[in-house]
Amino acid sequence: MNYQATPYLTFDGNAKEALHYYQDVFEGEILNVQTFGEANFPTPPEVDEHIMHAQFKKDVLFFMVSDAFLNQNVTVGNNISLALELGSEEEIKKLYNRLSAQGTVLMELQDTFWGAKFAKVTDNFGVIWDLNYTTGS
Repeated sequence: MNYQATPYLTFDGNAKEALHYYQDVFEGEILNVQTFGEANFPTPPEVDEHIMHAQFKKDVLFFMVSDAFLNQNVTVGNNISLALELGSEEEIKKLYNRLSAQGTVLMELQDTFWGAKFAKVTDNFGVIWDLNYTTGS
């Protein structure tokens, strides 16, 4: 499998503002914006307009963006992760087990409402990994 890591930027309630800033700076395109309120996931009304997931693209520059989930602290260092889209259930389980062996599990490997298996792990060097396998693809 060929891996490609995608930067994933996390913001403290101002992801929409950041996206428009990057759109202005890089003259790129904001793609696939979904708010917490639009998701099939229970969240309190005060975060309905916060961004759950969005993408930004300009030529080969590509990254993903979200606002932090409730009760998550955003500080420089934990506000960026590397997202890997994996090709099989076997592959996501293997990487999850390897990365979490000496790291810290932030979100257990689980089925999600967006039709994927997903896990979030900080490895033993402090790098945050978002592992995603879209089932049925």
